[in-house]
Amino acid sequence: MDYDVIIIGAGMAGLAAGIRLAMYDRRVLLLERHYAPGGLNSYYHRHGRPFDVGLHAMTNYVPRGTRRAPLTKLLRQLRIPYEAFRLCPQIGSEIRFPGVTLRFANDFEDFRQSVHETFPSQREGFDRLVERIEEHDELSLDARPIPSRPVLEEFISDPLLIDMLYCPLMYYGSPEENEMEFGQFCIMFKSIFKEGFARPEGGVRTVIDALLARFREEGGELRLRSGVRRILTRKGRAVGVELQKARGVTKLGRRRAEVLAMADEPGEVIEAPVVLSTAGYPETLALIDDRTARSEEAPPGRMSFVESIMVLDAEPRQLGIEQTIVFYNDSDRFDYRRSDDDCDLRSGVICCPNNYAHAKPLPEGLLRVTSIANYDRWAALEKPEPYASAKRRWLERQQEKVASVLGGDFRAHVVADDVFTPTTIHHFTDRIHGAVYGSPRKVRSGRTPVAGLYVCGTDQGFLGIVGAMLSGISIANARVLMAGS
Repeated sequence: MDYDVIIIGAGMAGLAAGIRLAMYDRRVLLLERHYAPGGLNSYYHRHGRPFDVGLHAMTNYVPRGTRRAPLTKLLRQLRIPYEAFRLCPQIGSEIRFPGVTLRFANDFEDFRQSVHETFPSQREGFDRLVERIEEHDELSLDARPIPSRPVLEEFISDPLLIDMLYCPLMYYGSPEENEMEFGQFCIMFKSIFKEGFARPEGGVRTVIDALLARFREEGGELRLRSGVRRILTRKGRAVGVELQKARGVTKLGRRRAEVLAMADEPGEVIEAPVVLSTAGYPETLALIDDRTARSEEAPPGRMSFVESIMVLDAEPRQLGIEQTIVFYNDSDRFDYRRSDDDCDLRSGVICCPNNYAHAKPLPEGLLRVTSIANYDRWAALEKPEPYASAKRRWLERQQEKVASVLGGDFRAHVVADDVFTPTTIHHFTDRIHGAVYGSPRKVRSGRTPVAGLYVCGTDQGFLGIVGAMLSGISIANARVLMAGS
């Protein structure tokens, strides 16, 4: 065999799994189909400026030395010092619904007090819900999935409070429409409200660089521009992968050409007795060369988003924008489902990357706004037009919405912008429907119908940047190191 383990995808889960396995002398090959690692949380350059992909915040923030916290656990498991991620805590965030606002930062008691004051009749029920959440072992690989809404309704009688709790948790992690599996609800509740938000100084590249340094230090091998065409099996067991055949450079420019220069033709075959995939569960099943194994049901997700990034010539706080993140909803009820139109602006997320406790100010002001979208409608648009016109139209409408939610008008201060859509997500990740949070069916055990083939990352069920890394670590530990593979 060429390697002990092949890992598909150099996102947070793949990098973390690779480090953990290489630490224990496994020969690890990490394959990434694009020119840069990071997966759903990567970076790129446009207008001469660096942009983070998808990063509003790292959840699960805790101060250095906090015991029994997910962030502390993953840093210990990967032997990465706390300082390496250069985390800057949030200033303060809000959940805004018509006439009602809940405020939270990185101290849970502040959020509890905000709930108590805003919903006095729900105080006792909310506190009992928190106890129920704390009792739940959401990290168990064998946990039985249950819907969260019936659980919440046991404790909270006001549907408005339930909607306000759901809003940030669903936007930051639910693949389901108007529902959330209770284990995932607990993960997100703890990571957002019980712990908190932070941003790496220097953006998501700081985290990626720290992970890459550790992976290489342990002797792991990374291949970029190496897309997997098939997962190879023999007698029901994974035996390796077949890569996509590389094409020549096109006229689109070297970086973009490297993204596009893969053909659906047989390429190099690489052998290993264990394959870990971070590509998503239905996407992984589709790669298996054994049609019998591919017949298992794995519904793709439907939830995708349009996100606009705006560069400002002033700090957001100079324009009266004090919050780190605002989760808003301006309808009678929070409706988290795939949009009927290109975008649904009734709810969304407004993020100000400047509004963290940075050691030094960011070079420019930034605003990010995220809206629920419809993959099929964006995929039906021809490029470059009318696709480009639709992006511009929805950017302007998002800007109008941000101005109405935050008050004042920042639009005269926008000096550059960029927009990515569900088709952008699909292009760079191969996620069906551009589904950021993957399939509604999570495979907590990591197992697939093929022996030696496991999934980790989003469709294993641990959420967020920290959750993705813990997913990679957990599957590496449970399915490879402890199994003796």
